[in-house]
Amino acid sequence: MSPDWTAIPRDRHGSRTPGWDQPVDLEKDPAEVPDPALVDVPAELRAEIESAMARYPDRHSAALPALAAAQRHHGWCSPRAILEAACVMRVTPGYLTSVATFYDMFELEPAGSHVVYVCTNISCSLRGADELYEALETAVGDRRDIRLRRFECLGACDIAPMVSVDQIYYGPLGKGDAKRLVGDLREGREPLPELALALRPTAASELPAEEGQA
Repeated sequence: MSPDWTAIPRDRHGSRTPGWDQPVDLEKDPAEVPDPALVDVPAELRAEIESAMARYPDRHSAALPALAAAQRHHGWCSPRAILEAACVMRVTPGYLTSVATFYDMFELEPAGSHVVYVCTNISCSLRGADELYEALETAVGDRRDIRLRRFECLGACDIAPMVSVDQIYYGPLGKGDAKRLVGDLREGREPLPELALALRPTAASELPAEEGQA
């Protein structure tokens, strides 16, 4: 007996996007590359995407940095953002959409001013990530200025439980840090600076100036 694939629930942030179970429409017109004469691409975005393309022998390899640039410029991978990136890369919007729907860090709906990922993989979960997420969820409430999401793994098990705030890693955090983190973001302050991985001293920074420059 074959499984009923339609009965499998779809994860809200998973790869099973609407239409996954529909047959391809062979009668549709082929997808077209956007006409540069008809798409006004911001100069800064164009320059960033073209710089990324120049680093690869095949322009298709620049899909990830191009989407990342479009998301930074527009705040999310909106249809317009993808159209502009596709125009510069000379690919179809559908090609970039297929990439964007695969990777979790691309926002396919409007995000808030800040994006907070809570790692909930095994190391972080064992150290209280689920409770941390619930505390952050309560602190964020129903306001949409902060996009809060669970994330499968952020690769920082040594600071578990940890979060990524606007692409900066913080940890280890406890439930008591949730309210302060959210408050700092809303007040425009650097959140939890003592827990920011990027702000921690390195071995080189601890050396005298002469040794550090050697």
